[in-house]
Amino acid sequence: MWKKVSCLIVLLLALFGFQQGVDAQSKYHYSQELNCYNGNTMELRNGSNGSMFNCNFVPGNVGFNNGLMSLKIDSDGRGGYTGGEWRSKERFGYGLYQVNMKPIKNPGVVSSFFTYTGPSEGKPWDEIDIEFLGKDTTKVQFNYFTNGRGQKDEHVHLHNLGFDASQGFHTYGFDWQANHITWYVDGRAVYTAYNDIPSTPGKIMMNAWPEKGADAWLAPYNGQTPLYGYYDWISYDQF
Repeated sequence: MWKKVSCLIVLLLALFGFQQGVDAQSKYHYSQELNCYNGNTMELRNGSNGSMFNCNFVPGNVGFNNGLMSLKIDSDGRGGYTGGEWRSKERFGYGLYQVNMKPIKNPGVVSSFFTYTGPSEGKPWDEIDIEFLGKDTTKVQFNYFTNGRGQKDEHVHLHNLGFDASQGFHTYGFDWQANHITWYVDGRAVYTAYNDIPSTPGKIMMNAWPEKGADAWLAPYNGQTPLYGYYDWISYDQF
C-alpha cells in the first residue's frame, strides 16, 4: 500500500514541477478553471458539425457542477442524439496546450480536446487533436490536419496509456511549434510529429459526441444515454 502511495506522490510532484516550470517560462498564459460559464471568454456550440457527428450540439449539454465542466451525450427525444461542445472566443497559435479531463467510456463515442479553424471562418482547415475513443479508453488518439490534409501517416497516432483514462483525471497536452507537435500525458512527452505541421491560429475546443457511419473507427454506437465526459481545467502557454 505504501509503495502505491509513494508512486502517486512522486507522479504528482513531477506533474506539479512540470507545470511550475511552464508557468515560469511562459510569455503569455491563458487558463480556465472550468467551474462556471463565462460568456466573455467562452462559447457553447448550438447546431450540427456535419453528418459524421450523429448529434446536434446543444448548450444545455454543457454543465458546470462541483467545480467541473461536464459534456453530455443524450437522447433528443425524437430518436436522435445531442452532444456538448465548448469553444474559446480567443484564438491561439504556437504554444503548449493542456487539459485535465476524464473521458467517456462507451463504444461509438468521442471525448476530445483540440484546436481548430476552418473554411466556415474563411481560413484553412488546421486542427490538432487529443481524442478518446470510448470503445477503448486505455488508449488516446493524437491527430492533426494541415489545410485539410490528415487521417494518414504520422498525422494519426494511437498511444497506449497504460491506464484507463475513464477511471480518473489526468493531464493531456500538446506543444505546437512551427516544425513539430509533441503530445504529453501527465507531463511526459509520448509522441512527436515533424511533417506538414499546421500554422493557422485556432480556437480551443472540447466536445463529446456519438458517431454515424464511422463504425470501423469508433465501433457502433449502442444508443446509451446519458453519457458524461468531465473537464477540470485547460491552459495555454506561449513561449
